[in-house]
Amino acid sequence: MKKKIAIVTDSNSGITQSAAKGYGIYVLPMPFMINEETFYEDITLSQDAFYEKLESGVNVVTSQPSPESVLELWDGLLKEYDEIVHIPMSSGLSGSCQSAVMLSADYDGRVQVVNNQRISVTQRQSALDAKLLAERGMDAAQIKDFLEKDKFNSSIYIMLDTLYYLKKGGRITPAAAAIGTMLRLKPVLQIQGEKLDAFAKARTANQGKAIMINAIRNDMETRFGGARADNIWLEVAYTKNTDTAEQFVEELKKEFVGFDMVCNPLSLSVACHIGPGALAVACCKKIR
Repeated sequence: MKKKIAIVTDSNSGITQSAAKGYGIYVLPMPFMINEETFYEDITLSQDAFYEKLESGVNVVTSQPSPESVLELWDGLLKEYDEIVHIPMSSGLSGSCQSAVMLSADYDGRVQVVNNQRISVTQRQSALDAKLLAERGMDAAQIKDFLEKDKFNSSIYIMLDTLYYLKKGGRITPAAAAIGTMLRLKPVLQIQGEKLDAFAKARTANQGKAIMINAIRNDMETRFGGARADNIWLEVAYTKNTDTAEQFVEELKKEFVGFDMVCNPLSLSVACHIGPGALAVACCKKIR
């Protein structure tokens, strides 16, 4: 008999609480500490309020969900479902994955934690893929195995508008940030697996977008088996500036005709490290 599987992810996926209901997926909100007060993404902290606080210079610190909140969600779901597939953000960018793995040890295999090193729109796609695989009859352990083998079939490139927040978080040296700001460089970063790495430096936003488009096309053709609409999901993510993101979507539609494309704000737990005005393009290989 087909098992009833619950799919759980966290708000780093960019899936809002209301969208989650439509998908039939459960989303654990990521907590933030702002001036010693705890907020939860998409529940007590909206995108607008977050950027207002961030740009006013207050200290915004991300945190992992508490063990209690994770266990409460799992225990509630296991009254209704046979098994759970839990897809947290990349283990390379947060400790929440390792914590979930440890907590799942007490559930006799009924909770399977996926460490497929995805974040934002690619993590969202993993949750949707997991839902599809459950509908096809896979159990939780089979879904975990599939998603972990599929983890490198995705790419993200992000162009930053400012180096201030990377410097503030200690992710680049103050000297590098000062030079980049002085030259008005637009750094392009990439996420491959668990690392956020420098990829290129652009002089202008248009040059940065061209670099990202060429890089993502190259990945499709050399790593993912072809730049075709039946093979690839294309995704755009951004921090704060919706108009710029929508304009980028229109540019991508001309480059990648007929592709399925989504455009979502980057989750706030990513945004606090890179600041407003960032623009990202990502792709995931479609599962057969």
